[in-house]
Amino acid sequence: MSDEIKRIGVFTSGGDAPGMNAAIRAVVRTAAYSHIDVYGIRRGYQGMIDNDFVELKSRSVANIIQLGGTVLKTARCDDFRTPEGRALAAKNLKTQQIDALVCIGGNGSYTGAMKLYEEHRIPTIGLPGTIDNDLYGTDFTIGYDTAINTACDAIDKIRDTAGSHNRVFLVEVMGRDAGFIALAVGISGGAEAIFIPEQKGEMSQLMDHFKDTSRRTKSFSIVVVAEGDRQGGALAIQDRLETEFDDIDVRTTILGHIQRGGSPTARDRVLASQLGYEAVEALRKGEVSKAVGIVGGEVILTDFEVAIGKSKQVNPDLIRMAEILAN
Repeated sequence: MSDEIKRIGVFTSGGDAPGMNAAIRAVVRTAAYSHIDVYGIRRGYQGMIDNDFVELKSRSVANIIQLGGTVLKTARCDDFRTPEGRALAAKNLKTQQIDALVCIGGNGSYTGAMKLYEEHRIPTIGLPGTIDNDLYGTDFTIGYDTAINTACDAIDKIRDTAGSHNRVFLVEVMGRDAGFIALAVGISGGAEAIFIPEQKGEMSQLMDHFKDTSRRTKSFSIVVVAEGDRQGGALAIQDRLETEFDDIDVRTTILGHIQRGGSPTARDRVLASQLGYEAVEALRKGEVSKAVGIVGGEVILTDFEVAIGKSKQVNPDLIRMAEILAN
C-alpha cells in the first residue's frame, strides 16, 4: 500500500474541536516526510462535492498548532447523504489523483468515510475529533480536554458571583447524547449535582438536596447540566426548582459554543499530533476504513463499523464518586 499511495486528502467534518489544526499539521508533515503529497479539502464532504481542494506543504501548516477551530473549515452536507452525492465526491477525488483520505470528525464523519470505501474503494482512516468524547475506540477525543478546561474556568468565575449573591447557579454544558463533559466539569468544578443523559433520578435527588435544611445553610450551589439531560436542559430544571422552592434565587448559564473555541490545551495538541501521525502510518501499512484511537496508552485501530455502532459509556465509578463528594 505504501507504494500505491502518492497523494492523501485530509479534511475536517462535523462540529469543530480544538486540536483539529494540530491533527492537520501532523498529517501533512508525516506525509511529507514519506514523500506523499497532501491536499486539504475545504468544508469537509461539501468541499469534495464542490471540488474545493488546496495543496498543503509543510510550510502551509506552520503556526497553526495553537489555533482553535479548523483552518480547513467544516460544513454539514446533505448531498453527501445520497449515493449520487458520494459518487460525485469520489469522482472529484479521483480526478485530483487522491489515493486515500484522513477524516477528522465524529460518528457522522466516520459514517461518510465508511460509505466512500464501501461504494468507491477509497481508503480512509478516521481521527476522533469531537469535544463530546463519545466515540468508541479511544479514551479521549481531540478537543475534549480543552472543552472541559474552558467550562471549568467558566464555573470558577460563576462560583464567585454565586457566592456573592447567595444564589443557585445551573450551568448547562454541551453533551446532547453523552455526559462526559458534564461529569468531568461537575467533578472538577465542585458541583452539588450533575445531570447527564445516561442517568435517571437526579431531579428527585436535587429536590431532596434543597429540602434538607442543613444543606440549605450553604450560601450557594452549583449544578452542572448536560444539554441532552432527560429533564430537558437547565432552563427546565430552573422552572422546577422555582416552582417547588419560592425562597431560592436560581440563575441559569448556558455555556454553549464557547466550549468549542479557544486555543487547544497541551494535552489536546499532543493527542492530535500523535493521532495525525498514526493515521498516515496506518494508511502506509495498508489499513483502510478504520479509526485511530489511544486506549490505555496504546494506539489502536477500530473498524469504522464498530466505532460507529458501539456506544462509549461513562465511568459509573466516577458518577458514584461525584455523588459522594457533593455531600
